[in-house]
Amino acid sequence: MTASADGSAGGATGVPCVTRSVVICNRRGLHARAAAKFVTMAERFGASVDVVKDGQSVPARSIMGLMMLGAGLGSTVELRAEGWDAKEALDALTTLIESGFNEQD
Repeated sequence: MTASADGSAGGATGVPCVTRSVVICNRRGLHARAAAKFVTMAERFGASVDVVKDGQSVPARSIMGLMMLGAGLGSTVELRAEGWDAKEALDALTTLIESGFNEQD
């Protein structure tokens, strides 16, 4: 999996906004177990994180929303975060995706 360079910009309120594109590399894609791991990781941060695929955006804290994206092997998703720990949130979520959600198969 590869991640693009961060696009950072402060909004009108000066709150950090970060975006990153990541390719799903695990065989089963963003299925239920992977989505649950993703949500658990996203909940560790105060930043508001959304996941976008093919123009459809869902909150990173929604297991059902993530599964409805249909992000299979090879899909590119965009992660968008806003908040004081936005970069840290995307770093952790990108690492999780790039690890194949720590799945063995």
